[in-house]
Amino acid sequence: MLKIVGKATSINVRKVLWTCAELGLPFEREEWNDAAHALLNPNRIVPVLVDGDLALWESNTICRYLCTRYDGEALLPREAGPRAQVEQWMDWQATELNTAWRYAFMALVRRSPAHTDAAQIDASSASWNRHMGILDAQLGQTGAWVAGPDFTLADIVLGLSANRWQMTPMARPDYPHVAAWLGKLDERAGCRLYGRNGTP
Repeated sequence: MLKIVGKATSINVRKVLWTCAELGLPFEREEWNDAAHALLNPNRIVPVLVDGDLALWESNTICRYLCTRYDGEALLPREAGPRAQVEQWMDWQATELNTAWRYAFMALVRRSPAHTDAAQIDASSASWNRHMGILDAQLGQTGAWVAGPDFTLADIVLGLSANRWQMTPMARPDYPHVAAWLGKLDERAGCRLYGRNGTP
């Protein structure tokens, strides 16, 4: 059975849990224990997936692996073009979008004493909202899901990011396509289990 290491409230762990739910994969989840798990990931962060003799880290990589290994073509197409469209939005989430929200989230949600500069909070919030506007425009173009007419891994990773954006105490523009998409996501059992900040 698959083993997933990491707390269920972690946004990156929830990517993997939600993917498993969509694929119908049974798993065991363990909390991170530095003494027991440090050799699995030299970065000492979660999630880590253990599948037999294979240990993987980096949440988006784990999600791609699960789809490739366990017949998840519906979530990650095998054909090069459609697959690349899904992966470009996954990579955008991990680089552009995450970079935008990091300072604001650490200040407004985590209350980090190292993130108290008002100008940087405002700049991060504005960048976060601008990036969510890019997502809104994409959803307006597809009229359905992030990468096109079908639900994919891109919707899982960006759905969790959108949930974080929605729950952070800051001013947000009205993005109707994002709002409609979040409503559609909430109809999925995997989202109800793992998309709401780790609580059904």
